[in-house]
Amino acid sequence: MWHAGLRLVSMTLVSAWHRGSSSSLSINPKRSRLVLRSLVVGVERVVATVGPYGFKLLAVGATLCMTAACSDVPDDTSTADAGSSSRLIQLWSEDTPAFGVFVPNERPRGEVAPDGSRLPPLYTSEGGASLGENPLLDYLFLNLEGSYDAEAVAAIAEGLDQSTSEGAPSLLVRIPPIERDGAETARARVIESLQLGADGVVIPHVRSVEEAQLAVSFFADAGASVWSPDNPDGQTLAMIMIEDAGALAAAGEIADTPGYSVLACGIGSLSSDLGSREAGEAGTQEVLQHSERVGLPNMITANAQDVEQRLEEGFLGLLMSGAGADEAIRIGRLAVGR
Repeated sequence: MWHAGLRLVSMTLVSAWHRGSSSSLSINPKRSRLVLRSLVVGVERVVATVGPYGFKLLAVGATLCMTAACSDVPDDTSTADAGSSSRLIQLWSEDTPAFGVFVPNERPRGEVAPDGSRLPPLYTSEGGASLGENPLLDYLFLNLEGSYDAEAVAAIAEGLDQSTSEGAPSLLVRIPPIERDGAETARARVIESLQLGADGVVIPHVRSVEEAQLAVSFFADAGASVWSPDNPDGQTLAMIMIEDAGALAAAGEIADTPGYSVLACGIGSLSSDLGSREAGEAGTQEVLQHSERVGLPNMITANAQDVEQRLEEGFLGLLMSGAGADEAIRIGRLAVGR
């Protein structure tokens, strides 16, 4: 109980701080991100010792930490307004295709827990820093749909912060579907992921217009300025995925929902739900048409064999995986003159 309560307090404070930051405090994004990262991830580590009476103490401490992070720092709003710091937004604002990879699991193959059970994926800041040095990558796709892990978000974001290359990749974090753990948990994960350093959050298996509107509201509650056709100066990416037959039937209305950045189709999940790869491909093309109609980028997985075809079809986000990712990206970049 206290674990959930403490986490809710920290997320509420983060959200309130973020929404109110423009009124009285000047924010240094790098410094405040590091403080908030320590605050949020550290909640789980102190839960066992604070107990009920430590609940209020944690809230007070969190407030003091955020005040320290935000005070006495010169206002850098004019710099932020000069252009987006997100590599993805820079590219997509010019209708330029972007290439990225799934963040690879760093846990050694075959490693298991003492009882023989499977261990969760492992992501480290060192891994994030290494990916950040790869000049081929425009974005990283951290897939936490199966098991959300705040420390993984923090680690990869920290690694990217440490990168010395110019124009580090943007970080997209896919969280579990809304229906799995409920709207409030999904909302907290969006807020947390953004505060830990993600440039955008991906909401998978959006099943209806109402759920699309709910997903958009999560970013508003995070105080995020979402890049979209109605807000070209936005700095945060909100991505919605259609992966089910019911959602495909409502794809036009979902596409028309205002306030988000990217509409994509999970072709694997959709193919499974529709019963065949051919049906999944047809659904993917339908979603692509809707995204183009409303002026949203569309993302799809690709490889060296089909990346040129996907570019010709109009996809602006190409997502690679595995050992052949770099070669596939080279082929894609050459095809579009990058």
